[in-house]
Amino acid sequence: MQVVVRDNNVDQALRVLKKKLQREGVFREMKARRAYEKPSERRTREKAEAIRRARKLARKQAQREGLLPGKKRAA
Repeated sequence: MQVVVRDNNVDQALRVLKKKLQREGVFREMKARRAYEKPSERRTREKAEAIRRARKLARKQAQREGLLPGKKRAA
């Protein structure tokens, strides 16, 4: 992963790097690898994540089709 440092602004480059790492899920994976996760716990977690993703996708689909109100936007 690369981040370009512009005008010797290291603080901004660090913020961009942290955001990229967060988006990729690196921090979540590091936290998960700190301790052993039993296979049954792993299956349960992955199943819950899949359900969450499916619900989020269905909610976005319903918003696109006009069945649910969309996000409130600040004017």
